[in-house]
Amino acid sequence: MASPDSLRNQFLIAMPALDDPNFSRTVTLICEHNDEGAMGIIINRALDITLSEVLVQLDVAGYHHDLHKHPVHMGGPVQESSGFVIHEPLGAWEADLEIEADLGVSASRDILTAIAEGRGPDRWLLALGYAGWGPGQLEQEITQNAWLNGPADRDILFSLPLEQRWTAAAAHLGVDLSYLSGDAGHA
Repeated sequence: MASPDSLRNQFLIAMPALDDPNFSRTVTLICEHNDEGAMGIIINRALDITLSEVLVQLDVAGYHHDLHKHPVHMGGPVQESSGFVIHEPLGAWEADLEIEADLGVSASRDILTAIAEGRGPDRWLLALGYAGWGPGQLEQEITQNAWLNGPADRDILFSLPLEQRWTAAAAHLGVDLSYLSGDAGHA
């Protein structure tokens, strides 16, 4: 169970002034956060590949043909060749981390095979790579106004078009990003 100070199952929303090309205008779902650091998956950047292409690379046969419509996301700059599936509900996947009672992230092949065969979770998002922070690093970045954070919203996570997720996640917190300057300290 997450500690009361944990940011698990929260969105990290990049502030307009955050100009790091890895994180500019991103929304990241925090999957784990404890004294050892934090791990999250960026949910609003698509790569130029689809799930069906990943399944071909993994030699998974018999998948549904509509899987070519599902983009693969750029989950972050760490381990960019490793796949992570954010999903609901939870299941009995081999390498599964519970984010919340009915939301998890899996790094195992069996969940991709289940999705390919039409017996996977109801909603899911596949990403390559993840975002990681060392002990205290994320907390420091938040106090330096690099990020907004607040409760994750499943519709934003799974249903909203990618190009709308950054502003929608901030609006979910009551923040209109168009009113925030990208130049800190300037009026």
